[in-house]
Amino acid sequence: MSQLLHLVFGGRVKDPMGLDFVDPSNLDVVGIFPDYASAEKAWRGAAQRTVDDAEMKYVVVHLHRLMEPTL
Repeated sequence: MSQLLHLVFGGRVKDPMGLDFVDPSNLDVVGIFPDYASAEKAWRGAAQRTVDDAEMKYVVVHLHRLMEPTL
């Protein structure tokens, strides 16, 4: 079984309800994590730092689903 890698990143979005980033070349890449629990912890920390800015959004991407869609 492969690692269940997760990517956490964020940036300014055009609409707080969506995921269209204003400047994809200027995203804040928090990191790649070996499991969802550690990715969620990093996501919460990043999101808390920008909680007062409605145009900033952080997400967790399940990289393992992109690498092996059958998992």
